[in-house]
Amino acid sequence: MIHQKQQAFLSSQSGFTIIESLVAIVVVGILLAAIAPVIVLSVATRVQARRVELATDAVQTYIDGVRSQAIPPPPITDTADNSGNYPAPPVGNLTCNTANAYCSAPATNLYCVDGDANGSGCTMSSIRDFIIQALRRNTSSTTSQDTYQLRIRIYRADGFANDGGNLTIAPSKQLIFTNKASDHKAPLLETTTEISSKVMTFSDFCARLKPLRSNPNPQSNC
Repeated sequence: MIHQKQQAFLSSQSGFTIIESLVAIVVVGILLAAIAPVIVLSVATRVQARRVELATDAVQTYIDGVRSQAIPPPPITDTADNSGNYPAPPVGNLTCNTANAYCSAPATNLYCVDGDANGSGCTMSSIRDFIIQALRRNTSSTTSQDTYQLRIRIYRADGFANDGGNLTIAPSKQLIFTNKASDHKAPLLETTTEISSKVMTFSDFCARLKPLRSNPNPQSNC
């Protein structure tokens, strides 16, 4: 009788063996490996979506500033074709010493958006600063008071670093849904809008758009 009670007592104090612990560790490792890609995808997508959201807000603020004349319009940039295509800025140099103002290099139509709000402008070492490339296009006039087409691209400031590769243009674009670090050389957003400081008339559109038409309609005043 005493022997049976001792056996019951010993069995109640038994624990995991080394083999059981190793099996548990292996199972947990397999589960973590299975869900790790989902976690990485979720985090990368959330970070990139936030970056695109901030870039969109920066572009809208810039457009509103230009439209209200709080921000000077960008210089007119001539293009090689009638479709209005224009190249991306060069890399290797970025001189934007004033926050929320136009840069002096590598081009004067680059606008610094100080994303990290440190007051020192935009630098190629920052992953939060944005650079807006703006083009004021009007083939029939060089006067900034006339209606013009404002074409915008926005890049990450660190994309201007000479770390391999040049800045790209459409159709290349940074994706929101991603499972890796996004291409910092691609634009975050491209958009086009109309800027006018006067009431638009049909003749204004005709005067500006007519040079772009290769086969104008002879029955139309345009």
